[in-house]
Amino acid sequence: MYLFNLRTWQLGVKSLLLHPLRSLLTVLGIFIGVASVIWLLAIGEGISNKAQEQIAGLGAENIIVRSVKPPSEATVGFRANQYGLTRSDYQRLIQIPTVQSALCIREIRRQFRYKDRLVDGRLVATTPEYLEATQQSVAKGAFISHPDNINKLNYCVLAAGTAARLFPYEDPIGEELLVGDDYYRIIGVMKPRAASAGIGGSLAAQDYNNDVYIPIQTLWKRIGDMIFTRSAGSFESEIQELTQVTLRVSGTENVVRTADAIEQSLKFSHKQEDYSITVPLELIEQAKTTRMMFIVLLGFIAAISLVVGGIGIMNIMLATVTERTREIGIRRALGAKRRDITRQFLAETMVLSAVGGVTGILGGLTVRPVISEARSFLESTFPKAMENLPDLVKSVEPEVVSWSIPLAFGISVLVGVIFGIYPAIRAAKMDPIEALRHQ
Repeated sequence: MYLFNLRTWQLGVKSLLLHPLRSLLTVLGIFIGVASVIWLLAIGEGISNKAQEQIAGLGAENIIVRSVKPPSEATVGFRANQYGLTRSDYQRLIQIPTVQSALCIREIRRQFRYKDRLVDGRLVATTPEYLEATQQSVAKGAFISHPDNINKLNYCVLAAGTAARLFPYEDPIGEELLVGDDYYRIIGVMKPRAASAGIGGSLAAQDYNNDVYIPIQTLWKRIGDMIFTRSAGSFESEIQELTQVTLRVSGTENVVRTADAIEQSLKFSHKQEDYSITVPLELIEQAKTTRMMFIVLLGFIAAISLVVGGIGIMNIMLATVTERTREIGIRRALGAKRRDITRQFLAETMVLSAVGGVTGILGGLTVRPVISEARSFLESTFPKAMENLPDLVKSVEPEVVSWSIPLAFGISVLVGVIFGIYPAIRAAKMDPIEALRHQ
């Protein structure tokens, strides 16, 4: 015997249509619950994908070692203390058998001048491998080459933001850029590159748009390792040979033990911990675990909305039982059994929850265009407030999780059945004689 026959469904729909506004409001509760499940999981997936994309951009087979200035290394006057990575560290690290290649970087804060235009940014001294390591590309001209580095040429490449501010009208290629007391010939301009967020305190945020890139051998020749900074009438000086070394390992299975070998090597040569080691592979695994926790949390929060919608169904059906007491008595007097009454009311609750589930799915699928339109509206209405938001918030794109659709619909129907059982049983247990007497 079927749980519901066609006649039961027809009577259920007809009964609900007698009170369209009440039925609509009940469906609205389920709609909000189902749409919330899809929306929250989609937003959480988008944030997680963005975070994992940034970590993956560091390279699963890479190990990043950066210089860290210890608090005790703040020096004032003309006496400078050295800290961080050295060229001898670099030479030792590339001797580790599992290290395939290495990239060294030196970063200095500088002011760049062209005619009367000034830009404060980073002077990044590096090698040609920097392009691949940071996933950047050249928009015009060329990047620094190995011959440029070997010959210590005064060549430079501008980041997109630096080029736009110093050369709003001119073509920068071939022009001379003043950096400190030296002039550098501009040989290329980079494509815009989104800033990377700081990752778990292990790696500082990187903004590439105001950089100027030069050969690292040129920096060692022209500027050297000692940097003077004037502040509040005094000089601060420091010696730093390398800011960062990025090591590519032969296979992800060797990453962890290579990181241990790097740490042992640096501990031997450094009296204090003036460096940090970042292993993107470990960060990727941590991000995946965090993603699952995030999805479970958001799913739980959204499920609360479905429970609230289910309580709304139960309240409406209890009120319906009271209103239809005489109808129940007449049906029982005409031969309807208790299970027939139970089926009738369960059919009505399942119709409400199914309609709410289907419309909630349709509403949930609009998450991407709605978020996009809302972001565009806020950017045009509150430009300053939006500009101060983190890049992750401004650029994240929701990703609908495929399994969230059947999950949300299944939960909506289950909630309808669970919260509809009590009103249905209550209606079925009514005494037919007392029901017929009800006015």
